[in-house]
Amino acid sequence: MLWSYEFVDSTIGDNVANTLLGHDAKETAIAGTAAGLLFAFVSGLAGTFTACNIAMAASIGPMSQASRARTAGGVRTILRPVGYLTAGMVAVSALYGFVGVLIGDRLPQLSTDTVGEMPVRIIQSSVVFGIIGLALTYLGLAALGTLPDIFAGRPTARVVTLGALIGGFLIGRPYPLFNKLFHWAADNGNPWYGAGAFVLQSLGNVVIVTAIFALLVAVTRGRFLTWLSATSRRAAVVSGALLVALGVFTVVYWDIRVPAIFGYGWFPTMFYNN
Repeated sequence: MLWSYEFVDSTIGDNVANTLLGHDAKETAIAGTAAGLLFAFVSGLAGTFTACNIAMAASIGPMSQASRARTAGGVRTILRPVGYLTAGMVAVSALYGFVGVLIGDRLPQLSTDTVGEMPVRIIQSSVVFGIIGLALTYLGLAALGTLPDIFAGRPTARVVTLGALIGGFLIGRPYPLFNKLFHWAADNGNPWYGAGAFVLQSLGNVVIVTAIFALLVAVTRGRFLTWLSATSRRAAVVSGALLVALGVFTVVYWDIRVPAIFGYGWFPTMFYNN
């Protein structure tokens, strides 16, 4: 109810992109391949705090588990779990970028049609993020022991899977700057450009999470990881709680609140969201 998409999309996202690119990111045409790839990374970084990506915060707990399970300390404590997360993201985003360019305007995400008052591309967003939210919730409940945990004893696989889910955000993302990037890639017609641009978009998304994780490790001199992994139950509770909370947020936001904006159902709003 408190979340303001206008604040995170425009006040934060657009201003960050405009500052880094040195021009109006929405209004200025993408001039060439190099400019498109730069736009992809910058728009990914600028869109980190959108409702699509806020669930990335849930990856901190599982990354900490994977880090303690596989490394003894130093730079590898940070780089290895981030590498696992990135691998999952890159695999999905590259595949979607490649296939998305081949499909082009036939993809609902690039459609300008509406069903009633609701844009077709927002319907795709609701479906995709609903599935991702349910997956995050399942992983959280499994970590808490409520449901069977297919990743029990395999923290690395859990992080790679989270990375794949984060990469899947691109399949539903309605963020205007990403929509502009997608149209540019589709108009370009080269699926390899699409794959490269979407990978850079995902890498831009993961920068903030990497910085937060590195800060936690650096400021606490590794004690955060030691504390979190002191008992398996503590690590499971922290990771599970984050995954459940953000999974539920994703489902409620995209499958209840967003449809209500277009007249399908009802959801309470704050005065600044009217």
